[in-house]
Amino acid sequence: MTQTPTRATQVLVTDSLAPQGLAILEEARGIQVAYRPNLSPGELLEAVAGVDALVIRSGTKVTADVIAAGEKLRVIGRAGIGVDNVDVPAATARGIVVMNTPGGNSITTAEHAIALLISLARHIPQATASMKDGKWEKKQFTGLELYNRTLGVIGLGNIGGIVADRARGLGMKVIATDPFLSQAAAQKLGVELVSFDELLRRADAISVHVPRTKETTGMLGRDAFDKVRPGALLINAARGGIVDEKALVDALDDGRIGGAALDVFEKEPPGAEHPLVRHPNVICTPHLGASTEQAQVNVSTAVAEQVRDYLLSDIIGPAVNVPSISRERLAQMRPYLILGEKLGRFQGQLCPGSIDEIEIEYSGDAAETDVAPITIAVLKGLLEPMTDRVNMVNAPLIAQQHGIKVVESKASRTLDFTSAISTRVSGCLNRLIVGAIFHGGQPRIVRIDDFMLEAIPEGPTLLLHNRDQPGVVGTVGAVLGDAGINISRMQLALVRERSEAAMLVNVDNAPDESVMERLRELPHMISAQLVDLGP
Repeated sequence: MTQTPTRATQVLVTDSLAPQGLAILEEARGIQVAYRPNLSPGELLEAVAGVDALVIRSGTKVTADVIAAGEKLRVIGRAGIGVDNVDVPAATARGIVVMNTPGGNSITTAEHAIALLISLARHIPQATASMKDGKWEKKQFTGLELYNRTLGVIGLGNIGGIVADRARGLGMKVIATDPFLSQAAAQKLGVELVSFDELLRRADAISVHVPRTKETTGMLGRDAFDKVRPGALLINAARGGIVDEKALVDALDDGRIGGAALDVFEKEPPGAEHPLVRHPNVICTPHLGASTEQAQVNVSTAVAEQVRDYLLSDIIGPAVNVPSISRERLAQMRPYLILGEKLGRFQGQLCPGSIDEIEIEYSGDAAETDVAPITIAVLKGLLEPMTDRVNMVNAPLIAQQHGIKVVESKASRTLDFTSAISTRVSGCLNRLIVGAIFHGGQPRIVRIDDFMLEAIPEGPTLLLHNRDQPGVVGTVGAVLGDAGINISRMQLALVRERSEAAMLVNVDNAPDESVMERLRELPHMISAQLVDLGP
């Protein structure tokens, strides 16, 4: 008998990628690469159909239409840090991971920002152009000494932190604004953390290092320029649109901004007649921040490795719409992820109607881990009965769309287990299911409401609730035996105060509805439910 060959995983590369990056993908077993840079929008829509991964740089615009055309897309890899050319919400809704390479070009971009700062302060491009024109205009290009001046860094992430370090090496005082950075972290960098308005008032030069988002678009506009120290210098090697270009022209014309150095523009290329390109107090470069040979190789190899590892091993590298999980962390977290998904799957299949809220509590060792991916795994399992398109990327969004409130907490108590995860669902019913990790990373169900047990969560499983009377276990076995269904495991639990018992029964194959009805009709049976907890 001839076997159907396994389909190769398809990767489409639509922007230039260093040969080292292409080689990583092409040499990966089971991956087939199509290298097609410079596709038109129409050609891209055709090419993306049927591919599993799309690798891009800044040239490819991944719109909602492109994402819709890529019916099999699992991951979009951006060689570089910015993902403003990707419709991230549309990708998230489809369950597509959007990865970037935030560390691959950090040093290169930071060095370019420093080069722009020095060139702007000393009029180097203008002086060079003057000399090439045969002139010797020494007095016209008197510059600004940066030593002991104050640099204001907006955004103290990877690149901003390097800029701050290099500026301190020039003898500059560095202040910064970053809502996500603590005072302690800023002190380690030798930087004074201030408010946005204070930075504008105090800085002799301002360097921008934030992504372009809804919140940062136009953040340096007319209001900001009204607050700056007169004659301040502005450097933007981050993203176009963060600086309001019309407001910057006005601020340059009236002297509020003494000069600007721009590597990025709202629309690229901006055109030779753009007022900022032609302004005498502006120096500019054509988005060269990451344009060094080392950076091109770094981001190309990084994105190739990340896409390969996700496609072949489900390892999530740096991503913008799902928590990243490295190879090392995945090995440590896998038991928790498996347990979390099974707990969610158990809850979701037992609930006959809509769910209002799920509470997830981590205790013991589980509380010491990064719980964000585990919570997403719980939601994925919980939502599987509602949709066949849920995964680790879109589970939080789908939960939100269904109006499910997610409450996450950590507890120091351990519930008699080294590591435990409790899930409590309310809405269609109120049910508590607790899981624990046993020795060797083995997941177990250890509590269902008031019933304590130790059950392996896998495969077709019966949850039987009955009055504590003799003969119930035997009659259950007889019903299943008559139907040809083998019991692989059975766990019993008892609440003596109510004279009630529960059985969690693993079976080799799922009973049909007629067998379930026979179980429900047994004497002393309160309820009988069937779930499939997967492999």
